[in-house]
Amino acid sequence: MFYKDERLALFIDGSNLYAAARALGFDIDYKLLRAEFMRRGKLLRAFYYTAMLENDEYSPIRPLVDWLNYNGFSMVTKPAKEYTDSQGRRKVKGNMDIELTVDAMELAPRVDHIVLFSGDGDFRPLVESLQRQGVRVSVVSTIRSQPPMISDELRRQADNFIELDDLKDVIGRPPAIRIPTAKTATRKRAEALSPLLDHRSCPTRISGV
Repeated sequence: MFYKDERLALFIDGSNLYAAARALGFDIDYKLLRAEFMRRGKLLRAFYYTAMLENDEYSPIRPLVDWLNYNGFSMVTKPAKEYTDSQGRRKVKGNMDIELTVDAMELAPRVDHIVLFSGDGDFRPLVESLQRQGVRVSVVSTIRSQPPMISDELRRQADNFIELDDLKDVIGRPPAIRIPTAKTATRKRAEALSPLLDHRSCPTRISGV
């Protein structure tokens, strides 16, 4: 489903891809990911979307964001919003669907193929619109986790479904061992707020991460 001469763009829903890889028991090596899709076509852009806890002393995804920013990825971030739900639990809201959708629609006239790294069914209308503009859309997620990470409607709409587990040997690496540091308490607080903010799987090992 990939052609060497087609213009290609990657749109990575950071929290969704992280959750899918974690469910399959591996970390994403983003250097290998970018290299793999450069091999498959003419890669124009690789976008990565994530919300961040800006006010904390320690941000668990800052090392990954910094690495991606210096290594060929177009970073799209926004502050995550903390709130307390009806049961008094602290939650974090950081949906990036609108930002990803706007960017994909703007880039559509300049690409032949978009690869969406997400299983979120809310993206089905976006995929349908891109297809009407003549853009082929591949979706990367997994049906091998319990429960499956991709919605059935998104999988049906995509031109091509790529099982993330099949890419494990190409773009994956074993989960990193977390070494306790002086920042452990702050880190645990950030992780407790929301799994979507627990991104630390960057290709380069960074001290204290």
